[in-house]
Amino acid sequence: MNRNELFRKIPGIDTLLQELKEECRIYGTGRVRDVVQNSCAAVRQLIQEGETEQAEESLKSLEKDIKLSCREFKILPVKRVINATGILLHTNLGRAPLGERQRMAVLEGIAGYSNLEFNLENGKRGSRSRHFREILSKVTGAEDGIAVNNNAAALLLVLTSLVKGKEVLVSRGELVEIGGHFRIPDVMEQSGGILREVGTTNKTRISDYEKAIGENTGAILKVHTSNYRIMGFTEEADVSELSELGEKYGIPVLADLGSGALVDFEKYGLGCEPCVRDVLNAGADVVCFSGDKLLGGPQSGIIVGKQEYIKKMEEHPLMRALRLDKMVISALSATLEAYMDEKSVSSQIPLLFMLRRSQKELKAQAQMISDFWQKKKFPGKCEVMEASGKAGGGSFPLEEIPGYAVAVSFDDEREMSCEEFKRRLRFLKVPVIAYGKEEKIWLNMRTVSEEEARLLTEELEDLFSGGCL
Repeated sequence: MNRNELFRKIPGIDTLLQELKEECRIYGTGRVRDVVQNSCAAVRQLIQEGETEQAEESLKSLEKDIKLSCREFKILPVKRVINATGILLHTNLGRAPLGERQRMAVLEGIAGYSNLEFNLENGKRGSRSRHFREILSKVTGAEDGIAVNNNAAALLLVLTSLVKGKEVLVSRGELVEIGGHFRIPDVMEQSGGILREVGTTNKTRISDYEKAIGENTGAILKVHTSNYRIMGFTEEADVSELSELGEKYGIPVLADLGSGALVDFEKYGLGCEPCVRDVLNAGADVVCFSGDKLLGGPQSGIIVGKQEYIKKMEEHPLMRALRLDKMVISALSATLEAYMDEKSVSSQIPLLFMLRRSQKELKAQAQMISDFWQKKKFPGKCEVMEASGKAGGGSFPLEEIPGYAVAVSFDDEREMSCEEFKRRLRFLKVPVIAYGKEEKIWLNMRTVSEEEARLLTEELEDLFSGGCL
């Protein structure tokens, strides 16, 4: 065909849209129209450049190619990855992974309509927090509790509802940056509370708090510095001391635990982290903490404490802006239910399960991958190495978690460089996130489940057979 005949063969946009009614129904006419226009423009460009044979082939498969392009709309922007970094609460990778029980709860909650704000017992409108409120009180020992979308929001709600326009006493050593450039003084400013710094960076005594108390003092705030440690010549007032002081002057004591913990992490080989129940027992009136860190649940900010204070927060207009949706409520409820049984909680919360895995298990898993590598004669060298991991998410900043990894290196960079290997891992069907160290690419087994390790071997075969080149 000559160029003019080829131009006449290009179907009209509306004609193609008629043939693509099903795609328009699924993906939307606007999106499909864009694909059609771009596809026709590409054929037109081939004809103009004299690529007549290629243009003919493109015309023959035009409708099929458009349908294939439309299917790419199904590719979700947020996708599952294999975390081989050894960082359990990796902020960039979604922090705490959810277990099967939690995932099933989310699916049940979003399968159709739900009783999110409907009381099935009396047939009337209900509160969305009732799905987790009672169990939250049971696992923390608090009088009452609510939850919002993250811990920064939780602290904002606490301060706005309880101390707006009043002074809040905070130790200078506890004016932390929470993450993402959000700092305690900034949250305080937004809440309308007035920051009153007491003590010094390394030493703040109970007497420093008492000297600062005045007519406009609204609360004492204790911030757990979970994401860093001040070592050496230090001193701080604990919650029990602050509670006695608060009771003496009629001032509530608020505690921001940051990561938050409902179990003793020393049993999992990590250091001491204050438990929510212990802080409440020590006399804190209100405690807030994250849901997607040491709790091992979905992103949320949990607030527990005395009922009189929780009621004020629940009735505050800001609560509606910060409230949880049905998916998070479903996952959070399932997470809290898992903590009702101390014996089985580590098998239901992936974070705790990963911490409980033995060195022997991790080494065997690394060896399995290394043996597979040798058997398939993949290029480069794959070794089993000792490797340490981290809790991540601002928790246990000084703790190293021992484990094992496979370390991959390439003698001939023309064959493949370490950076190229790491890049190709990211473009697998289920992307693998590894890290570089000592001119090797490391895949830490602490954060790779048994199922993922088997999947990883399949993906490596795909990678080296050309599936991801």
